[in-house]
Amino acid sequence: MQSTLLKGKLHMARVTQAELWYDGSCAIDSDLVALAGLREFERIDIYNVDNGERFTTYVILAEAGSKTISMNGAAARKVQVGDRVIIAAYAQFDDAELEAFKPKLVYLGEDNTIDRTANTIAIQKD
Repeated sequence: MQSTLLKGKLHMARVTQAELWYDGSCAIDSDLVALAGLREFERIDIYNVDNGERFTTYVILAEAGSKTISMNGAAARKVQVGDRVIIAAYAQFDDAELEAFKPKLVYLGEDNTIDRTANTIAIQKD
């Protein structure tokens, strides 16, 4: 049996650009892509914390160290520059793979600098 789990995410990334007439995608600083375990052209889901929009696109690489998060093409209509978004990728695993699997979670600050990384989320309390 296969289970679909969160593979990696960029949590609270700040949108730096919205380019309507660029090839549809999401350009992400390649350092952040690597840290979150994402890949160029990988399908991603984006959750806009500011307006509640949820949409799917794919990763393209932006310059390493640029802190770029650019929504391109139709995705540009779902955000405003400055919005905070969660960028998530999922993968399918069989039972044997799940034994050793840990997601790559990257938590970002106001200017897309890395606040911290983790591979688990604390239990939510009341």
